[in-house]
Amino acid sequence: MNRHSIWYLLAVGFAVWGASYTCYHVGRLALEVPVLVTVVVVLALAFDFTNGIHDAANSIATVVSTRVLTPLQAVVWAAFFNFVAAYVFGTHVAMTIGTGVVHLEVVNTLMILSGLLAAILWNLTTWYLGLPTSSSHALIGGLAGAAIAKSGLGAIIVTGILKIAAFIVLSPMIGVVLGFVMGVGMTWLFRNSTPRRVDFLFRKGQLCSAALYSLGHGTNDAQKTMGIIALLLYSGVGKNEKFDIPFWIVLICHTAMGLGTLLGGWRIVKTMGSRITKLDPFGGFCAESGAAVTLFATAAAGIPVSTTHTIAGSIVGYGTMRRLSAVRWGMTIDIVWAWILTIPVSAIIGAAAYLAVSAVAGTF
Repeated sequence: MNRHSIWYLLAVGFAVWGASYTCYHVGRLALEVPVLVTVVVVLALAFDFTNGIHDAANSIATVVSTRVLTPLQAVVWAAFFNFVAAYVFGTHVAMTIGTGVVHLEVVNTLMILSGLLAAILWNLTTWYLGLPTSSSHALIGGLAGAAIAKSGLGAIIVTGILKIAAFIVLSPMIGVVLGFVMGVGMTWLFRNSTPRRVDFLFRKGQLCSAALYSLGHGTNDAQKTMGIIALLLYSGVGKNEKFDIPFWIVLICHTAMGLGTLLGGWRIVKTMGSRITKLDPFGGFCAESGAAVTLFATAAAGIPVSTTHTIAGSIVGYGTMRRLSAVRWGMTIDIVWAWILTIPVSAIIGAAAYLAVSAVAGTF
């Protein structure tokens, strides 16, 4: 059996186990709750799946573009560490999503359904266009828009939205600084090494940095859907007496994201891996390490940030360390515009979706 076959078997094995585990728990839930609630849970997992597809590029773009791993190896590597994050970090971000965006008393099943539809539509649209936007902010915007359509501006928690909005700016800025600092520090540390030795060392090192980044990505992004499902079971059917995150929800969300990562996001890989700045294994290590540190810190603080913003900022930081002209600023500006538009556009879609699904529900 050759090496390629082993990676392929690992991918198939995880896919079979993940699908079986998820189907078991969703099937068990379907016996206990109304059909619509089950449908929304499945849709939430579909969002996590599309999140994995959409954001897989963030985890693997640099390691593929530097040819440290083949695309197949890279997606298996990223999917594994996205899943392992379920056992490493808590659920601080999930609690923020569940209790810090909209007031619990206004939440119902149709509102959550509308927010998810908006986020999925925005994800698929930007994936098709090859724009690495934030799945997290799409979900937050969609949920907020649906809540406003249902109960007015008073439905949203302004301080929570402002904190999340602030990190639209802060997370890429932190990424820029850490990518720059990592680049400078590693350049100084290995200033006397030969280019061949540096390339050899950082090809190995990038395996670690890619794993750390995927770990941070898994804990940050999978937790958004955990918060949504827990919110649904708390407010929609009263299944949970208090707002908490059962571990089976943690696992199925990480599983859905891992399965999505296996499919990859090749349109966005090209953008992240080569169209912002040209990366080598040294640069990939610096960018991924800087982004991973940012994600670990924000996850510990319970702040939902965009993994897309973070890695893009870190890549820009490393690029500017080399020289300002190394960054393709035109492409970077296009990405920034997509970031700025994500929350308001997905909020508009979420509001429209709520009005539509409410009208349909009213006919029954």
